[in-house]
Amino acid sequence: MSARAVPNGSDLPVLLPAAERLWRRSANERALGFAPLNLTLGHGAVILLAFVLATAAAEAATAPSQPSVVVTLLKWTPLLLKGFAFNIAISFFSMAIGTAAGLALGLGQISLSTPVRKGSAFATHFFRNSPWLVLLFYCMFLLPFQFRVFGVEIPLPDWIKAVVGLALPVMANVAEILRGAIQSIPSGQWESANSLAFSRRQTIWMIILPQCLKRMLPPWMNLYAILTMSTVLASIVGVSEVMTLTGDVLAAENRPELLLPFYAYILVWFFLYCYPIARWTVRLERRFAVNM
Repeated sequence: MSARAVPNGSDLPVLLPAAERLWRRSANERALGFAPLNLTLGHGAVILLAFVLATAAAEAATAPSQPSVVVTLLKWTPLLLKGFAFNIAISFFSMAIGTAAGLALGLGQISLSTPVRKGSAFATHFFRNSPWLVLLFYCMFLLPFQFRVFGVEIPLPDWIKAVVGLALPVMANVAEILRGAIQSIPSGQWESANSLAFSRRQTIWMIILPQCLKRMLPPWMNLYAILTMSTVLASIVGVSEVMTLTGDVLAAENRPELLLPFYAYILVWFFLYCYPIARWTVRLERRFAVNM
């Protein structure tokens, strides 16, 4: 354990690891623009306990002539799983589109062209600081319901608009992650490449970006977990994902006591999906830790 002597000359050491971890965590949050998803088994235990208590309370309020809460949950589970799979699909497409666009936007922020650099920085900060739900509504109402290609009318479903709406903040965050990763590369790498007569493009693609991958992977995975949980916003704009289907199920059952068990049930699913991603992210952060 590292220690540093107190300036006044006493023999009592000042322990630094905890303070250094807090400093690194706050610096990481400032770089990302959001707090990393730090799920633990304790969070899962709390969520599971909430589900059990909600189910028990609903079971106690259920009339003898009605099916039990557990039986009702199992009956609607296949339908809800289809909606949850739709959430995962939306997260995949949004992450893919946002990552591709974000990489281009991030490279634009280090461009030697002033208009490209300033334009990329403006777009990054605009979409990064805009509420995700507002961007989702803009895409829902501004994008056309259909478009014509060679005389053929092609509809544009709401879920595709939701994918575009969620891809915009992902794009901005990926661009900032890439910019931060590039800036974390020691300047000696650029100088060595120049001394070897590498062009700027060769330096970026062959030397800088490969070193950025391990720096970008943990925050990128963390961003995907946050995006997955944010896909429920699509229910507000009418996309038939798991939250929308849960509301339909509750309306069909017309049993107020089922409200908490069903939503806690969905919360357990999201935790089970995001927890491995969060744990893997922490492991990669420790493995790829870079001493600044």
